[in-house]
Amino acid sequence: MTSGRIVGAALVSHHPGLFQPKSFRVTAGNGRDSDLIEGFARVRAKIDSVKPDIIVILDTHWFTTGCHLIDAGEHYEGTYVSDEMPWYLYGQEYAYKGAPEFAELCAEVALEEGVIAKAIDVPTMARHYATINIVNALVNDEKVMSVGSCQTASTKNYLEMGAVLGKAIKRSGQTVVLLASGALSHKFRNINEAPKHPRIYHPDNVSSEYNRKSDYRAIEHLCQGKHATILEKFDSEYKKLPWEAWGAHYLQMIGALGGMKCTAVGTPLSEYENAHGTGNIHIWFEV
Repeated sequence: MTSGRIVGAALVSHHPGLFQPKSFRVTAGNGRDSDLIEGFARVRAKIDSVKPDIIVILDTHWFTTGCHLIDAGEHYEGTYVSDEMPWYLYGQEYAYKGAPEFAELCAEVALEEGVIAKAIDVPTMARHYATINIVNALVNDEKVMSVGSCQTASTKNYLEMGAVLGKAIKRSGQTVVLLASGALSHKFRNINEAPKHPRIYHPDNVSSEYNRKSDYRAIEHLCQGKHATILEKFDSEYKKLPWEAWGAHYLQMIGALGGMKCTAVGTPLSEYENAHGTGNIHIWFEV
């Protein structure tokens, strides 16, 4: 069998504001839409250029406990409503193909490597908008496999799970794009706090100057391929902000790309934007 390979990877935003009507988004943007919308088209162009068989979505809303979980269903279809904000994100129709054979392979590799992970095929299990929104924004006919964010895992554990994904991809014979679905800093503003800037997406509306400056430093490192620099201070800085889901999406992606040895250079495909205090951007990594 031909060795499988990762043909692209990206950090992508999934925030619910992007899935509101354009008129709403432009109003929220003080007359201009979120650049993350055009950014989706730029990310999709990158995906088209590498033509993956499978898209792996590292889902920062699928919180698991005591075990890394891999979604092993064959097909997903339905209408999504967010229990987090049902008045705001609802009526999301979705239909996409799963990658059950690949999910089971990931579980096999995890067992070999001593990583606690399971492939789960439960059609009635809840889906999450960190997957659904990205499917609707970026997936065409590719197979999709979601991976959760284990809330009892450490930074080291996320990197280990990422390494499992990388080894499984090589063994699979498939071409894969990794999409780390989530924000950088992920501190929401208070329910009563008014935005500082009239353009809701403006970076001034990120929850704090400290978080915003930390995000800018991280983006600079990502664009220089300095993932080792980020990993060296992940627990002391980025996990404390925190990054969304403690950085599970980014860490598993980088684990699959080699961990401390990864030097994949990032290219921003959107502006850096606020979403209710959190820092959001699309960045593509050439691998």
